Amino acid sequence: MVDFNTTTLDDFCDKPADGIDTNLCNLYSGVSGLIDGINTFFLLFAGALVFLMQSGFAMLCAGSVRQKNVKNIMLKNLLDACGGALGFYTVGYALAYDNNSSGDKDFIGTENFFIRDFDSSGDLIGFFFQFAFAATAATIVAGTVAERCKMAAYLCYSVFLTGFVYPVVVRSIWSGHGFLTAFRDDPFRDVGVIDFAGSGVVHMTGGATALVAAIILGPRKGRFHDEDGNPLETPREFPAHSVALQILGTFVLWFGWYGFNPGSALAIDNPGSAATAALCAVTTTLAAATGCVTAMFTDTIIEQSKTGEASYDLTMAMNGALGGLVAITAGCSVVTPGMSIIIGMVGGWVYYGFSKFLISMKIDDAVDAIPVHFANGAWGVIAVGLFAEEGKLRTAGYATLHTGWFYSWGKESGDANLLLCQICCVLWVCAWVFTVMTPFFIVLNALGMFRVDPLEEEVGLDISHHRGAAYDLEGPKKEDVEELMEIRASRHGKVEVPKEVAQAADESQEA
Repeated sequence: MVDFNTTTLDDFCDKPADGIDTNLCNLYSGVSGLIDGINTFFLLFAGALVFLMQSGFAMLCAGSVRQKNVKNIMLKNLLDACGGALGFYTVGYALAYDNNSSGDKDFIGTENFFIRDFDSSGDLIGFFFQFAFAATAATIVAGTVAERCKMAAYLCYSVFLTGFVYPVVVRSIWSGHGFLTAFRDDPFRDVGVIDFAGSGVVHMTGGATALVAAIILGPRKGRFHDEDGNPLETPREFPAHSVALQILGTFVLWFGWYGFNPGSALAIDNPGSAATAALCAVTTTLAAATGCVTAMFTDTIIEQSKTGEASYDLTMAMNGALGGLVAITAGCSVVTPGMSIIIGMVGGWVYYGFSKFLISMKIDDAVDAIPVHFANGAWGVIAVGLFAEEGKLRTAGYATLHTGWFYSWGKESGDANLLLCQICCVLWVCAWVFTVMTPFFIVLNALGMFRVDPLEEEVGLDISHHRGAAYDLEGPKKEDVEELMEIRASRHGKVEVPKEVAQAADESQEA
């Protein structure tokens, strides 16, 4: 008789006996294969949802820019996915997740470039899931520098971000060899940084890069200064050319977040992982909804207090929802649904305040990606240090020695160790990204590779860089309209040309 208190089924089935032992091992092998298949499909589905967010970013950015720059921003979003795939495949994944043989903490990985030793389904699907996250970090920058950034510069920093800058952040927090990681027997300050799905790792990294890029690149022409270079009393607004694309992009991103957050459970074959994924879905929903209404009504109330009139800004609502989603990403698995509402509410205020702050500093963010991703990424990381609940930490697989600061108050301990870890995470991401990306963008700018020519910017990047406008707005020829009306008149008597048709024909003729 085998004692399974001291022997695992894996060890036992290496050399099974005949009869019932063989049948037992065959059954175990079949169940193990089924579990692997379920987990692989779970990550495949979740990764596909995260990748779908690329289309959400594309729609949101395309709707937010002016009509003359739509093709440019769409192509950049497409190339983000391509550059992210190649950069993460060649070096990024190895730098982030290589398992060093010593087991010690280190800065970057040094093996498995080109994922050349990957042959199992677990390794391959893990790469795919993590690639989708890397591509998201690069896409965040696209909207911020829209309408004035050269394509060559965009390709350079997209590959550099996904191939080097982002993987170092991943290594430090998500790898078992990182100096801030929670996934070791000796985690940072006995608990490590808790960033479950990437408020800091993904969104802060992308948002900090966008902030550096926006400062060095400068604002769009006419945003804060007139043609003579004199400051405008009120910054000029560039209206979005398609609200429909904006709201479509927002909903696609919200939908994709159900792969981003619940998918970060990485498995679904056990009660703990299933409970974590389910909690993530609920907290994600509540934070997004709360962030949306908080940002919009805050803007409405402030405007009404100034003008006496109330209006409801769709942009505030959309970006408030996205800010809430970013804010809950770090703690979606370790906070209660009630606390996720508070996190989303503060996220709405963080977005509103940081957006106004950027304008006051004359930093031009074409789609408000910096307030959404950088500011709310930082808030989301810090929120874990305040609201992480012991039971949720245990279920999600984290150490429970230190909980959120507010829960420590309830125990009359005042233990802020987890909060300190989270603050260290924010400082580390800022220090790393600012230190590396600032000289990178300065060099690009000095070489004349960063910003387009002022005339090209004025004409629009679609015409100057992409062989024509995104939309064919050519109307019917005036003579064709007149001929059609003559034919109809010969059949039915005198026919008046509709005013709209005549106007469209005149405009087409002038063009």
